Amino acid sequence: NDYSRLKARVLEMNRTAARYFFETLTKSPDGEKGRRYFAERQLSKKTIVKYGLGYAPDDWHRLHYYMNKQGYSDDELVTAYLCARSSKGGVYDIFRDRVMFPIIDLRGNVIAFGGRIIDGTGPKYLNSADTPVFKKSRNLFSMNYAKKSDEKRLILAEGYMDVISINQAGFENVVATLGTALTPEQARLMKQYADEIIIC
Repeated sequence: NDYSRLKARVLEMNRTAARYFFETLTKSPDGEKGRRYFAERQLSKKTIVKYGLGYAPDDWHRLHYYMNKQGYSDDELVTAYLCARSSKGGVYDIFRDRVMFPIIDLRGNVIAFGGRIIDGTGPKYLNSADTPVFKKSRNLFSMNYAKKSDEKRLILAEGYMDVISINQAGFENVVATLGTALTPEQARLMKQYADEIIIC
């Protein structure tokens, strides 16, 4: 049906955008700022690849035009919360000059993004709004890795960088909420995988 087609399309867009952010971070001169940020936070190349981290360039249309070229319409980009529409009707990139954290579900789909500001003004973290494939109250960051851990306990950390640093230090069983207070759905999800939750 139309809705499941739309969901598949949004997942496809997210995967394409995630690859774009990752390539920008790892290969483009534009990604230097992001590379410096992650180097300062002592993340290894291996960790950057594992989490598919990226960088959104400081530009209002870079992702927008790239995605148009890949065959995605402005309306689709707005639905996926990759672009927003201005009051004049123009479309622009939501994530600009931010290091990007793809949010991956238990099936390995990229369902949303978190973007952290490096400098300048604006909210420190910008997270995807709810879309046809993402409800932030129902998901946990890095649960796709934590669920593979043999431990019957989970470490609940505050944010993306905390989770990634703890994971890099050898703890696979660490998750975070997505910029929200802990919800009943998230608590139930953790309970499916663990008998004990350590709040870190």
